[in-house]
Amino acid sequence: MLRVGYPANIEAALLSVMPSGIELVPLTDGLDHDVNVDVWIPDPFSSRAQRVWAHLRGVRLVLALLAGTEWIPGVVGPHVTICNARGAHNISTAEWTISAILTSLKYFPLYLDIQASGDWRRRSEAAAQYERIHGGAARFYPPALLEELTGKKVLMVGYGSIGKEIERMLAPFHVQMRRVTRTARTEPPVHPVAELDNLLPEAEIVILILPLTAESRGLIGTRQFSLMQQGALLVNAARGPVVDTDALVAALQAGKIRAALDVTDPEPLPREHPLWHCPNLLITPHIGGSSPQFTPRALKIAAEELQRYRNGEPLQNVVQAAAI
Repeated sequence: MLRVGYPANIEAALLSVMPSGIELVPLTDGLDHDVNVDVWIPDPFSSRAQRVWAHLRGVRLVLALLAGTEWIPGVVGPHVTICNARGAHNISTAEWTISAILTSLKYFPLYLDIQASGDWRRRSEAAAQYERIHGGAARFYPPALLEELTGKKVLMVGYGSIGKEIERMLAPFHVQMRRVTRTARTEPPVHPVAELDNLLPEAEIVILILPLTAESRGLIGTRQFSLMQQGALLVNAARGPVVDTDALVAALQAGKIRAALDVTDPEPLPREHPLWHCPNLLITPHIGGSSPQFTPRALKIAAEELQRYRNGEPLQNVVQAAAI
C-alpha cells in the first residue's frame, strides 16, 4: 500500500478526493522522528516543508500543491520525480491580474487616499496624476480622472495555463493581445522571446506570467524599461527575479512606467526597501493564489496524479523525472 505524507494542518475533509487503497500519513511542522513514505505532498510554505523533509525516508514522488517548484529539486535531489499543481492557481491568479490592471487604470489607490482624507475636492489630483503618468499629455475637458482597459494593447509574456485564463478574462474588454513564449507558435499566434524587445514599445500593458528559469531571470531590465512607452503598466504575477529590481525602481522613480506587483525580489520585501515608496506602484505580498478554493483544487490535481501513479500511467505535470 502506498504511503502518502501530507501536511497535517490540511483539513481532513479535503482529503476525501484521494484515491482509495492508500495510507495517508499526516506530517506535522514539528516532526522530530524519521517517517517512511512513498509519496510526499509538501507544505506550500517551503520553510516548513524543508524542515519535514529532513525526517522523510523512501520518497519516490513529490506532488507539489503549487505551480512553482523552484526550491524542491535542490532539496530532494535528482532521484525523485516531482510534479507541480499546474492549473490550481489559474482562476485566482488571473483574477488578481485583472483586478490589479483595473485598480491601476482606475486610480483606486489615489481614491482610497482621498476617501481617507474626506476631501472631495482632491479628485482633481487624478487629472494631475494622468498627466504625470503620460508625460504631460494634452489636458482633457472635462478632466481625465481615470483610464479605460477596453481596447488597450496588451503584451502577455508567458502563455501557459494561467496566461490563457488571463486572456479569457480579458476578452470582454476587447484588448489587442500579443503573446510571447520561449518559442513561436502559430495557433494562436505567439512570438518567441527573442522578439520581446521589438514588441515592448507597442504595449500599453505588459503582463508577466512565466516561470522563473535561468533564461527568464532578469528578463525585464534597464533596456526593456527604456523600450516601454511612457506610462506603460507592468504587471508581474510571475516571480520577482524575472524583473531587475534596481532597474524597476529607477524606471518608477523616473516616472517612465507604472507597475502592479504580487511578487518582488527580494521576497519578502524588507520594510526599508525603496520599492515600497516608489510612485505609481501597487504591491500585494504574493497573495494572488491564496483563495479558499486553492487547497481543494490543488488536492484534486494531486489525487489525479496519485491515481495515475498507482495505475502505472504517465504523470501529467512532471517538472522533474527521476534520474535512473
